[in-house]
Amino acid sequence: MTRKNIIILAVILLIFGFALWVLLPLQSTVELVYQAQYSDNVTPEEKTAIMAEGLLAMQQSIDASTAEGTVEEMDSDRIMVELYGLNNTDYAKQLIGDVNNFMVVDADVHGERLGRAGLRLGLDLQGGLHLLYRADLSAVEPGSEADIMKGIESVLRSRIDPLGVTEPVIVVQGTERIRVDLPGLSITDKEKERLSRVALLEFGELTTDNASAKWVNELGMWKPATAVIDGEEKALTSRYFNQNTYVDIDNMGNLILAFEWDSEGQKISQEVTTRLLGQQLGIFEGDVSLYGEDGQPIAPIVRDVITSSGVINGLSRSEATSLSQQLNAGRLPVSLEIISDETVSPLLGASFVEMAWKAGIIGIALVMLFMILYYRVSGFLASLALVYYGALVLALFKLIPVTLTLAGLGGFILSIGMAVDANVLIFERMKEELRMGRTLSAAVESGFNRAWSAIRDSNITTIIVCIILFWVGSSIDSGAPVRGFALTLGIGVLVSMLTAIIVTRTLLRIVMATPLASRTGLFSVDRGNK
Repeated sequence: MTRKNIIILAVILLIFGFALWVLLPLQSTVELVYQAQYSDNVTPEEKTAIMAEGLLAMQQSIDASTAEGTVEEMDSDRIMVELYGLNNTDYAKQLIGDVNNFMVVDADVHGERLGRAGLRLGLDLQGGLHLLYRADLSAVEPGSEADIMKGIESVLRSRIDPLGVTEPVIVVQGTERIRVDLPGLSITDKEKERLSRVALLEFGELTTDNASAKWVNELGMWKPATAVIDGEEKALTSRYFNQNTYVDIDNMGNLILAFEWDSEGQKISQEVTTRLLGQQLGIFEGDVSLYGEDGQPIAPIVRDVITSSGVINGLSRSEATSLSQQLNAGRLPVSLEIISDETVSPLLGASFVEMAWKAGIIGIALVMLFMILYYRVSGFLASLALVYYGALVLALFKLIPVTLTLAGLGGFILSIGMAVDANVLIFERMKEELRMGRTLSAAVESGFNRAWSAIRDSNITTIIVCIILFWVGSSIDSGAPVRGFALTLGIGVLVSMLTAIIVTRTLLRIVMATPLASRTGLFSVDRGNK
């Protein structure tokens, strides 16, 4: 065994170990620990009842969502909640909600690798939400459309992150459309509208004029609160917030959402609040009032002139936290219109992914069995290379990351067949060399050299087709499955060349340095006779 082969083997093993570390576990998990809050004079029976109510409430929250998870009692006053497939602790807390007599004392994410939280599953495998927006570009300067769409994509991604989607898919389609896929998530109409609004919050003042009224609630009719700044009328909205809002507790123990105005917002706020001293200032989200935890519209009375900063009272903690995170995500440069809104269920049922993994393992095992029976030691080494190939490809899918759809899985499975096909070509060339009377070591080297040109040319043509398919899939609205198939097949083909030419060859060279090399019959059913 040469020093070169030892070094190559060491590198191969290091890459394999890294791939396994990246790949496992396949799914991230959010872990929340809740601590029961007992009064000093609580009885043991009451403690038991509080724990039972907490367990039930948390389990009901999970059952009412699209998430999967477990709720377990850790000890007499702590409960652990595990939510699978999530990587956002804030969203996990919102999903469970506020539980009477309990507070979160620990929150952690398990299973992340290099910032990746698990293999991404597409809507057809995991289900979720599909949204298609149209941007209003009528008022933008010609030539700036592409930059505007990139800005929209960035803001949408920041607004979606607090919703807890492990890997949202946000793609600009054409010149004015943007597609948003949220695998494994179902959000409310209110949250959908939040994503697309230029300003999340608007401020209003009471009016008796039907013509100017924009909102109507229990308190009356409201029109936008405006101010004239430098000869231009401007409405007071959250688009003038600095991106540093936060949730806090005031001196009275009440939860507040604190914000600061930017320089332009300070001028508008000063003029509006000066005019409305002693009157109510309504707060609205889209077409409806922003409601407090008590179910009433939030419309505080203006006590002082507000210039630099302010607070919003009355929100629940989960609502205030979510709103703060999305306010800090930035402003959309133009308005968006929802033109498609579809909740997608997994095409083949919730158990399909598990069945697909089982089928894949069984299929690979059968292929490996055939290779071992027909090519013996060579087939066994090729099977080891196939395991290496599978781990490396799946790790790349997780790192890039690749969204695995049904079509993408098809591309991956096809690439496995192509990886085996490369080994078959090599081994058949080896058999031909053995029939010509060459030694096993010479047959191995000659077999790889002769098969390389055929493997290279066939894989290059496949990669060219993958590039064309990816380009075609990127140019049409419904081309995501085509792109997924092309991407997974292309990655698989590239890695298969690595495993066939480097991994299998290195393993064979190492075996050649052992006593097994003298037993030609162990490497083929053909004994090498002419």
